[in-house]
Amino acid sequence: MLFKALPLAAALLISLPVIAQKEDPSLDATLQSIAAAHHGKVALYAENLRTHQVASITPDLPVQTASTIKLAILLDAAEQIRAGKASFDEKLVLSHENQVPGSGIIGQLDTPLPLTLRDVLHLMVTLSDNTATNMAIDRLGLDHINQTILAAGLHQTWLYKKVYKPASGPMPADQPKFGLGKTTPREMAEIMTRLVTCNLAPLATQETFHVVMPDSASIDGPICGTILKMLRVQQDRDGLPRYIESLDTSEQGTAIGNKTGALDRVRADVAIIASKSGPIVIAAYTFENQDQRWTGDNEGKITLAKIGEAIVKAWSPTGLDPTVVHWDNPLAPPQK
Repeated sequence: MLFKALPLAAALLISLPVIAQKEDPSLDATLQSIAAAHHGKVALYAENLRTHQVASITPDLPVQTASTIKLAILLDAAEQIRAGKASFDEKLVLSHENQVPGSGIIGQLDTPLPLTLRDVLHLMVTLSDNTATNMAIDRLGLDHINQTILAAGLHQTWLYKKVYKPASGPMPADQPKFGLGKTTPREMAEIMTRLVTCNLAPLATQETFHVVMPDSASIDGPICGTILKMLRVQQDRDGLPRYIESLDTSEQGTAIGNKTGALDRVRADVAIIASKSGPIVIAAYTFENQDQRWTGDNEGKITLAKIGEAIVKAWSPTGLDPTVVHWDNPLAPPQK
């Protein structure tokens, strides 16, 4: 794995405009109360992308990612597709050697099995398929994924290895502590925000710079739209969406896109919520949890649900509106 510092020019190339954020003390107090009642620890970061209201609990604390690190894989896939280094339609072949246990379905299917990169990413998101995740890592490259994370200005987020595979090569000293991946709530919220706003991070190395393409609405926008539609049909809705999702999502479509993660003592959820007051990004992590049951009413899941409910009630008391997020193309001009 590469651990090179990016050149200063790269940092300038991807710098984002600084927008004044407004911490919400009242909501912070409510969230602290929810966290205090949880038999474990809680860290989170939330922001309304329209009003720039912010709520947080230790947002810069490094935490185990579990499967939420798969959002970083999506970010790198988007970057490689926009650069012409990969394609949603390219064919990958599932082999028996790639199959691993845990969440998902293709680890149980007959091989060899041809799949598109789109299929693999879709399964990685909607079913958190571990075998599909490893196929995506093999295709995109572990080093490339981590270079993209660094190019996005995220210095506390790492994908250390493939799922259910041992770490190999030079590793940071903290890898055994974090396992698959490390992040902070603020940095994982940043990854989700980049996908939602289609602010893709140009990958910069010491050898070459990739500049932003001029016609981003027609090139980048559909790439992000494909990814947002994957997040929107996420099958695990027992965390942040639990108390705020009221639509028949199978027929009307949801106002929420999210990616979950779970370990014995961890329950995590990172979501984009299309509220009437604006798009809300939440990255919430419960860890060192006493409740280690693998059920829908695990206390970590319930705590996440209470967090999602409290944030939406505070910032958008009139509820959700799926049209607030442009799921098909975030960069498309508004409909007249």
